[in-house]
Amino acid sequence: MEQLQVNGRDYPWPQRPVVVVCIDGSEDAYHERAIADGRMPFLEKMLERGADLRGDCTMPSFTNPNNISIATGQPPAVHGICGNYFYDTESGTEIMMNAPELLRVPTIFSEFSKAGAKVVCITAKDKLRRLLGRDLVDGINFSAEKADQVTDEDNGITKVLERVGMELPSVYSAELSELVMAAGVDVLEKDSPQLMYLSLTDYIQHKHAPGSPVANDFYGMLDGYFEKIDALGAILVITADHGMNAKSDADGVAQVVFLQDFFDGKFGEGASRVILPITDPYTVHHGALGSYATVHLPEGTDVAALVGEVAAIDGVDTVLTREEACERFELPGDRIGDIVVIATRNTALGTTPSRHDISGFKEPLRSHGGLTEQKVPFLVNAPVELPAGHRLRNFDSYWVGTTLAAGRSLTA
Repeated sequence: MEQLQVNGRDYPWPQRPVVVVCIDGSEDAYHERAIADGRMPFLEKMLERGADLRGDCTMPSFTNPNNISIATGQPPAVHGICGNYFYDTESGTEIMMNAPELLRVPTIFSEFSKAGAKVVCITAKDKLRRLLGRDLVDGINFSAEKADQVTDEDNGITKVLERVGMELPSVYSAELSELVMAAGVDVLEKDSPQLMYLSLTDYIQHKHAPGSPVANDFYGMLDGYFEKIDALGAILVITADHGMNAKSDADGVAQVVFLQDFFDGKFGEGASRVILPITDPYTVHHGALGSYATVHLPEGTDVAALVGEVAAIDGVDTVLTREEACERFELPGDRIGDIVVIATRNTALGTTPSRHDISGFKEPLRSHGGLTEQKVPFLVNAPVELPAGHRLRNFDSYWVGTTLAAGRSLTA
């Protein structure tokens, strides 16, 4: 087989393994500072002979939409996953976007596995496992979070912890990502997959800024695994699902616009519904505070007039109608509200204070979701020449990876 078409894009059949690593919450400053501090000697050498690029993630700059964009090669308007959760207006319920049936198109992984490729998806958090593994045929698919529960029948692998010599880490730890990397190297060496996806957790990035000792330790750990993947002959693409920024003032005090309070004051309590799509089962490190929100308004609202009023709120950067947001950010119109609100760089959006507990935070709030977290690294262990005018996206990862692994040119 020479190539496979998935969701309207052509992917050459790779002649060597393709490994995409999604460093959750990464931005260029993290690896640049780690390199400058001597903590990533392999990556420094790799980028001298490979490609040190920057791309855009999909909006909103959250985990689920971007991991699924990487997995499908398309934006949320195509695959349907536009947040970590959404409000279903038909049922009147808020739904976590973890269920495979919410996906509207197949993944690159499922289609390659159906064509006979060995495919491996290893994630840090279990919330992504079922989405990434939908319709995977005879592949390996598991999360580090549940690595002690893997079975051949459900995950295509057993005894992960024994294979890598690690104990099950806390979901709120750097070790959760390290387990993903260790398992990835082990499987790459022993099982020889054609495609591999390693998706990490942003626990460190939520707590520690680029160049900090803890962040440098984390990226130094990753450097060792990148070197092993490269040595095993794979095309390695390193990207991120989103960036990360401080959401606080110079004194470290969280800067939050509580949108539900604003809309309750305008329309009455319960008349509108603010949805924060960053919300997921793992709120310890961000308190469900991100820089993107979508709002369902009362019927008959003058949306155009309201957009200007919300845009005038201190800390708000951009306000778009549903139609504008769908066109600009390639979103599915039936899964967002009447307006989309995006905060400024150092501001987060909340509902009302009682719903966001950050009292236990030891470090200033760091989060994501806005336009200021859209730029992400796109690092490759081989030279990359893109077609003229091509807007590089994180979901180009497998197009770039498989093309290089097939010995073809991206500009052909």
